[in-house]
Amino acid sequence: MLDVPLLSGPPRPARRRPAPLRIVIADPAQRAEYLRIRREVFVREQGIFTADDRDRIDEDTRTVVLVALGPEGEVLGGVRVAPVPEGRDIGWWSGSRLAVRRGARRAGGIGSALVREACSTIAGLGVLRFDATVQLGAAVLFDHLGWQRVGTTTVQGVPHLLMQWPIDRVQSLVTGTKSALGGVLEPLGRAVPAGAASGPGAAVPPRPQLGGQGFVGDDAAPVPGTDLVAACDAILPAMVDRDPEWAGWCGVLVNVHDVAAMGAEPVGLLDAIGARTVREARRVAEGIAEASRAWAVPVLGGHTQFGVDPSLSVTAIGRAARPVPGGGGRPGHDLHLTADLHGAWRPGYEGRQWDSSSTRTPEALQDLAGTVRRARPAAAKDVSMGGIIGTAGMLAEASGTGAVLDVAAVPAPGAAAHGDWLTCFPGFGMLTADPRGENRMASRFARTARVGTLDDGPGVRLRWPDGVETTALDAAVTGLGTA
Repeated sequence: MLDVPLLSGPPRPARRRPAPLRIVIADPAQRAEYLRIRREVFVREQGIFTADDRDRIDEDTRTVVLVALGPEGEVLGGVRVAPVPEGRDIGWWSGSRLAVRRGARRAGGIGSALVREACSTIAGLGVLRFDATVQLGAAVLFDHLGWQRVGTTTVQGVPHLLMQWPIDRVQSLVTGTKSALGGVLEPLGRAVPAGAASGPGAAVPPRPQLGGQGFVGDDAAPVPGTDLVAACDAILPAMVDRDPEWAGWCGVLVNVHDVAAMGAEPVGLLDAIGARTVREARRVAEGIAEASRAWAVPVLGGHTQFGVDPSLSVTAIGRAARPVPGGGGRPGHDLHLTADLHGAWRPGYEGRQWDSSSTRTPEALQDLAGTVRRARPAAAKDVSMGGIIGTAGMLAEASGTGAVLDVAAVPAPGAAAHGDWLTCFPGFGMLTADPRGENRMASRFARTARVGTLDDGPGVRLRWPDGVETTALDAAVTGLGTA
């Protein structure tokens, strides 16, 4: 936690300001003035430090200093935000050294404006945990702004509160993409009723739907009475419209990975293309064809329609004698992530879609798609639009467990903010569960690491290097229930 006070004193009653405040990221001159104001507050006024209040955070090139400017551009106060652990940024940041110039405090509202801007700033930096160490007299301000009290400490002999800004990034992501599934798909989950078959007295027994027993919540599903599995995924219409070739590529990618997550070998594809013009449909088809060759999975047929809004859905068929379920985890199982860290953010989808596949060789893509088939873990889920955290929640939900993720253990590309990586579509990422010590996931084109455990708790919790756990998902992700 922080070893510094965040506020210079208790909040004062708000008064009318002569002009709206401007909060900006400090330039070198503004940063120097902010440091001078800090010395006035923490050294001369409060005597918390004897000579200077600067520390290693001021020297960290990742530290962001925000300053409040008055009508003439003068610095009225400031605050800094920075990663807490030294070394790799794992999405844990803190705010500190909030100080307001003595003569500017009469206006009121400067401290709260800086805190609000700090919270807004870290939201854009892929941060999943934001802490502050706050003087007791300032706690009411942070309470009012929605911060949570999580403990107490002493800094330089002065009592402080440990406080945390609630970040709901992951919960909002799954609420918008997954949480309604259980209710929407409930009619499809009912068994097909028994019915008469050909021949005297013959009957067809009831057949379960949506995967069947043991496979509820999987992205692919076993076809009853065969060794086939099938998956179907649609691509966002906006992507089809904006980047048709990439949409075609992704249509194959997501379906091949859904089949591969069940330990199946992909054997064929079907597509349904909607486009305004013949040329647009051809561009989508070219992307599908390129991906089909890369993964060595033939397109068997499909449907194409012109004069309609852009759309694309792809179906993949695979073979697996014993499919690997997404809900095969048990409390005490280890969670492993196998991820391809090669690549970069897809242009136009920064922070949301990592492109690890378009520059990989067919050999690499096909090797990655075979990881679950070779390893046969107890449970496997392809990392999807819910990101690593949301996918862990879906695996846990189908398994009837909770999950704890060790944030610092998750392998990530150096070019991706950790919070973005944990919530993005990563190109190739496979979460698997196995009894301790039994993981066999491996590929020379990916990194595999133990990233957490399944337990009896609800939802998904994030475990940080200081041992603190924060809640990322407080309940089941989809509402589809246990497999």
